[in-house]
Amino acid sequence: MPTFHPACRTAISRSPVMRVPVIVRGFTLIEVMIVVAIVAILASVALPAYSDYVRRGSLPEAFTGLSDYRVKMEQYYQDNRNYGAANCADVAGAPSWATFTTTNSTFFTYACALTTVSGILGQGYTITATGRSGTRADGHVYTVDYAGAHATTQFKGASVTAGCWLTKGTSC
Repeated sequence: MPTFHPACRTAISRSPVMRVPVIVRGFTLIEVMIVVAIVAILASVALPAYSDYVRRGSLPEAFTGLSDYRVKMEQYYQDNRNYGAANCADVAGAPSWATFTTTNSTFFTYACALTTVSGILGQGYTITATGRSGTRADGHVYTVDYAGAHATTQFKGASVTAGCWLTKGTSC
């Protein structure tokens, strides 16, 4: 029966035939399974955090678009003394941006609705940015009105009522 040298795990034979020592090296199945489990745990924590990070990266497009349209609506008001008669910025020879469709928008669509202020239609508006279906921004709806009030009505697919534009959590 062979005995093993404790330092290098080589078999020492006591038979008269010379044998080459065999060194046992490598990982056991348990060691490999532990490493796989650790990697799986790290991935299960990292993947949702990365997905949320990527989702948040698409939201500034809405904030920029809403702010840009708000400035344009204020300029329109200065020229016409209202925000529109039946639709936003609907004067004859309306500016090209009055359709609120952009070619640069990847994640959001924009719409404008006139509101009544002091009993007069066309003295207020609300611009809405809605996340496009099938994009990372799907399930997000942001608004800005004539007074500059920001609001979030839908965040990550859930209805909310927030007086700010939410990006991370559900509180301002």
